[in-house]
Amino acid sequence: MLTVNELAKRSDVSAHTVRYYIRSGLLTPVQTQANKYRLFAVDDVNKLKFIRTAKLLGFTLSDIQLILGHAKMGESPCSEVRVIIQQRMQEIEEKIRDMQQLQQRMGTALERWKDMPNQKPDGNSVCHLIEAMSDT
Repeated sequence: MLTVNELAKRSDVSAHTVRYYIRSGLLTPVQTQANKYRLFAVDDVNKLKFIRTAKLLGFTLSDIQLILGHAKMGESPCSEVRVIIQQRMQEIEEKIRDMQQLQQRMGTALERWKDMPNQKPDGNSVCHLIEAMSDT
C-alpha cells in the first residue's frame, strides 16, 4: 500500500497532483486510515502514468474518466479514444488557423503603426493605434 506522497514519488508527479486526481474522481484510495492517510494499491502507479500520458496526448480529465470507466467495465475504450483524438485534432487545426490569422492581423498592425506617433487620449480617442485598425 502506498500513501499519497509515495504514489506521487513513484509516478513522478507532485502530491498536489495526486490529491487533485482524487478530488476529480480519477484516483480512488483503496482505504483511508483513522489518521486520514489515504492508501493506494501499487497498480495505481500505472493508472497515474496512464493519466499523465493521456493528458500529454490532449485528453481532458473528463475524457480520461470516460476511458477509465470503459476499462473498469471490461470494455475496450480504444474506439472511443480514436474518436476523441480525431475531434481534438480538428479543434487544434482550427485553433492553429485562428492563431495564424491573429498573427497576420498583429503583423499588419505593427506595420501600419511603425510610423505613427504616440498620442495622448483626447476624450474621443483612447489609443489611436488600435482605433486606426477598426477599418480593417
